[in-house]
Amino acid sequence: MGTSLRDRLAAAPITWGVCEVPQWGHQLTVHEVLSDMEAFGFARTEMGPFGFLPTGGSALASTLDRYGLSLLGGFVALVVHDPERLRVEMDRAEAIAAQMAEAGAAWFISCPISDHDDWQRPPLSAQQWNQMVEAFSQLDKIATAHGLSHAFHPHFGALIQDDAETCFLLENTATQLVLDTAHLTLGGSDPRALVDTHAERIGLVHLKDVDAAVAARLHRGEISLMIAVQLGLFPPLGQGAVPLGDLIETLETVRPDLWYVLEQDAALDGPDPAEVERLRDRVTTSLEFVQDCGNSPHPPRGVQDSAST
Repeated sequence: MGTSLRDRLAAAPITWGVCEVPQWGHQLTVHEVLSDMEAFGFARTEMGPFGFLPTGGSALASTLDRYGLSLLGGFVALVVHDPERLRVEMDRAEAIAAQMAEAGAAWFISCPISDHDDWQRPPLSAQQWNQMVEAFSQLDKIATAHGLSHAFHPHFGALIQDDAETCFLLENTATQLVLDTAHLTLGGSDPRALVDTHAERIGLVHLKDVDAAVAARLHRGEISLMIAVQLGLFPPLGQGAVPLGDLIETLETVRPDLWYVLEQDAALDGPDPAEVERLRDRVTTSLEFVQDCGNSPHPPRGVQDSAST
């Protein structure tokens, strides 16, 4: 018998507003984030932006251990479409993978971006897409050499955002997929359809919901991603437009040993204790939803919203 859904749910620092994206709001301290994770009963976490936690593998593992945590993996933004930058980026990936492996991680999560200081979505040439495919093959090998698994993460605002881009990489690489229920939805993918067609390619699941009204404003270009997040783009699980209950039920049937990550992107205006408390309330509500999904033979459906996302 497999472990329970709650026992396979890890945390992520971005749920507390600690993010890789440049100029992403107020960043809490390591102690504030990890002590909260411990209080909520998490056993594993993702790494967060490189440098948030100690960068040495043993120091990283020791820091997490003080809070009863171990490392599941880490999200690593990389520039992999540019041949002139590829060697530097692969060296960076190698170094991070080695440190993650030393800390006991299982997953190396890549996210292709255009530039570390300015995430944009310039059109890519066929040669650049082919370069990305080759880079994924190299990342697969780097991860394997360190005892890790590699999965790519479609992400709104990054180079792999929409459904065509996600499917291109699924069709042209052997790399596994991070099924991020919200970022895929924002990019026009149907997470349930991906489960139906590519269940064997799913490496792990990032759980978050989507507020359809805020998403519509984001798609119209009225607000930035960070402002959208601050306006509630990612509500507590079960309170948005993603049918998370049905999705989790299906995943637990076809892939019952998958790891999930509660990854509710947040962006803090500043060091306001009331804002931090609101983040904690969101985690509490989301954990109650996950617990209900794990206990019920028919998990609760996410609230459906007829507005387009």
